[in-house]
Amino acid sequence: MLIVAVGVNHRTAPVETREKLSFLPHSLPKQLEQLNSYDSIDGCVIISTCNRTEIYVTPRDVDAGLNAVWNFLSQYSGLDISEIKNCTFCHTLYDSVRHLLRVSAGLDSMILGETQILGQVRDGYKIALEAGTTNRVLNTLFQQAIAVGKRVRTETGIDKNAVSVSYAAVELAKQKFNNLNGRSVLVVGAGKMSELTAKHLVSNGVSGVIVSNRSYDRAEMLAEKFNGKACRFEELFKYMKDADIVISSTAANHYVIRYPDMCELINANPGKKLMIIDIAVPRDVDPRISELPGVALYDIDDLQNVVDNNLEERRQAAVQAEKIIEEELNEFLQWLSVQFVVPTIAALRDMGERIKEKELQRALNRLGNVSDREYKVISSMANSIMKQLIHFPIVRLREYAATNEGHLYTKVLQNLFNLDVDDDYTEQMYIMKKQERENNSLNINCSGCRNNKAQVRSGGAQH
Repeated sequence: MLIVAVGVNHRTAPVETREKLSFLPHSLPKQLEQLNSYDSIDGCVIISTCNRTEIYVTPRDVDAGLNAVWNFLSQYSGLDISEIKNCTFCHTLYDSVRHLLRVSAGLDSMILGETQILGQVRDGYKIALEAGTTNRVLNTLFQQAIAVGKRVRTETGIDKNAVSVSYAAVELAKQKFNNLNGRSVLVVGAGKMSELTAKHLVSNGVSGVIVSNRSYDRAEMLAEKFNGKACRFEELFKYMKDADIVISSTAANHYVIRYPDMCELINANPGKKLMIIDIAVPRDVDPRISELPGVALYDIDDLQNVVDNNLEERRQAAVQAEKIIEEELNEFLQWLSVQFVVPTIAALRDMGERIKEKELQRALNRLGNVSDREYKVISSMANSIMKQLIHFPIVRLREYAATNEGHLYTKVLQNLFNLDVDDDYTEQMYIMKKQERENNSLNINCSGCRNNKAQVRSGGAQH
């Protein structure tokens, strides 16, 4: 079977287009059945997330499979097929396998190495499996893609370091306190960045949340999200003495956490350890506060430095991950190559079985009555001769299947033994091997808008 992937993501289309091509989880079984009902489609899986929708199908013919997917998306979204072609990418054969492996490993995400996509690939495959729209090829491909995603993260640690400002704040807090369990955080300002940072801190063990804002109503609304409590802005330092971590992100054009107030707080609470994360621009916290004993102060530049360093580490891990992808890609392609010769092997075995049965019956008719023991000996001998005669052709064909000449050996074997095999399998194997040779020789992923058959068949077209 061939493999074709068609999709849209954050690089190929704006959010208003992605919205029209996205699928809700509860609607997927019905949509999978609809897509699988096309005559040219033998199996399908749909992955739909906030940033991407990708459809993987195993068609009998590349062009027919692509047209079926484009028609399906057009009917589903209401967009013209020409619009869909312009905002989607398509990968065929060799490139479609590599693409899925990279997606699962987090190498194709907005945030390099992000973990969530692996679960989303797993969920999409599970829904298709339960809907009965997968097949042997798709099952093997997606199971390997999920395993590759786990392997990449385990061996490279690509997802270990924070690459967002809010996560960087959590990383610094962990370095400061070792364990965040039972710690409390005071959030100054009720903006999105403060909320996101507080959310990550709470998910990492922080238990107490206090929110202070000039608008007390907004402070109450944010505190409610974390089962915390609100305090009025003028009571800020009263509550700060009970906090371990302070996050400040207001729209003020002056310091809201001033040096004299902090000196008074520290003097009144000797030995207190306090971490202050100033995300605001202009800064909310007087930088002189970093000189006070027990106080660790970080501003937006400090957090960005952490992000930049971690992102560089992820880029280095991505290089190692790409090597893993190539290794796993070759393994899958070898398996897939063998699947192309399975019909020929089955036809050869069937021919051998028919000849064996025919000649065995003829011999037994000539011999007349034979004992059970004699029948078993003669039958065993005939079976052994047949199996030995076809054993090495089958072994060699499996070996050659993974080479660039595999389709040629398959065709020769069919002709030599006059086997009745669907020629589509040999043709598909030829297409796949042709593309593999082109990819290996060029060492590039083809991209750009491709509209004619020859370019689509060579794979990797991107619209």
